[in-house]
Amino acid sequence: MTTLYLTPETKQLQPSVATIGFFDGVHLGHQHVLKQVVEHAHRRQWTSIAITFDVHPRVVVQPNFTPELITPLEEKLHLLSHTGIDVTAVLPFSAEMAQLSAFRFMQTILKEQLNVQQLIIGYDNRFGKQSGETFEDYVRFGAELGIEVLLSTPFDTPQGRASSSTIRKMLHNGEVDVVQQLLSRPYSFLGKVVHGYQEGRKLGFPTANIEPKYSTTILPKEGVYAVQIELSATHKRYNGMLNIGNRPTYGTFKQTIEVHIFDFNEEIYDSEVRVFFIERVRDEVKFSSVEQLKEQLVADKKRVEQILNSLK
Repeated sequence: MTTLYLTPETKQLQPSVATIGFFDGVHLGHQHVLKQVVEHAHRRQWTSIAITFDVHPRVVVQPNFTPELITPLEEKLHLLSHTGIDVTAVLPFSAEMAQLSAFRFMQTILKEQLNVQQLIIGYDNRFGKQSGETFEDYVRFGAELGIEVLLSTPFDTPQGRASSSTIRKMLHNGEVDVVQQLLSRPYSFLGKVVHGYQEGRKLGFPTANIEPKYSTTILPKEGVYAVQIELSATHKRYNGMLNIGNRPTYGTFKQTIEVHIFDFNEEIYDSEVRVFFIERVRDEVKFSSVEQLKEQLVADKKRVEQILNSLK
């Protein structure tokens, strides 16, 4: 896959089939649309293009908006590269672009720059300044410009409709096992190992404190999770149990992300790691004593080992 960062001088000469979207998560619904784009392009020996943006459009339109993203741009591009798409065109979203009507967007960017002959639109996708425009409007604009506009169908699963908003809601509910099915992979994020309070070490459960690399990272609901941890430097993956919460047994603290990595005693401060969420085990609880907490951690580890061993 070629990644194309659009500038005013960009010209895609070969005819193309394209779709447009933010593609947060590159989930099964996105994959469904992208597969159609690839198939249509191959049939005509045209270029298949996924058109996306460098930032969430609402950040430009609403400067105080802080997005929660399933995938940052770097990871999104990596995932798109595995879909069979020939080109991902990254548009620098700006205040000027936000003012473009759908017709003008289709004319200047899709037709004149990317030579789009066929546009496949997701069932709920809208673009252009006039958000009230419908699919029928896009078809009409396309007919004027020489772009055939087709509508993709929604992608429903036994777990629900595959959409970025659904996945975000599920993460907020801690439903990481269902999210895994909608993404076709475990939900994960990159982070750095930072210094913590060292309380886990005193209980026989030393933990690595993780600070997300991106401020837009969605954290699943507070609680204890079965996870896998991958060290970016070696790409080695380890099993572990992770807690997201405020450590209420010890008092009032800011939220932390602490992971106890099984059978591991290396020094990894300042290392980059990726956390893969497999299953939520329980809520975070305030225990009446540290001894009670330790007993629960022993039970948690046994349960997490059962979950992770079942993956083999």
